[in-house]
Amino acid sequence: MTDEELAIEGQNLKKSKILHALAIGFLAGILVFGLIAWALSSEQNFGFLIPMLIPVFFIHRMLKKPNKNKELEEL
Repeated sequence: MTDEELAIEGQNLKKSKILHALAIGFLAGILVFGLIAWALSSEQNFGFLIPMLIPVFFIHRMLKKPNKNKELEEL
C-alpha cells in the first residue's frame, strides 16, 4: 500500500474505534438505566431483567471479536 492509502486506512481505523467506544458506552448506559429502573420499581420481576441481556450480548461481541486491523495498528 502507498503512504496515502495507509494514512486513509489509519483515519478509518481511528473513526471505527471511536464509533465502537460510543456504541459500547450507549449500550452500557441502557444497561445501567434498566438495572436502576428495575431496582427502584415496586414490582421487581426477574422477567424484566431478561431484555437487559441484549446489551450485554452486544457489548461482549464488540469486545471479543477478532481485530481485523491488527497489522495496520502495528504500523
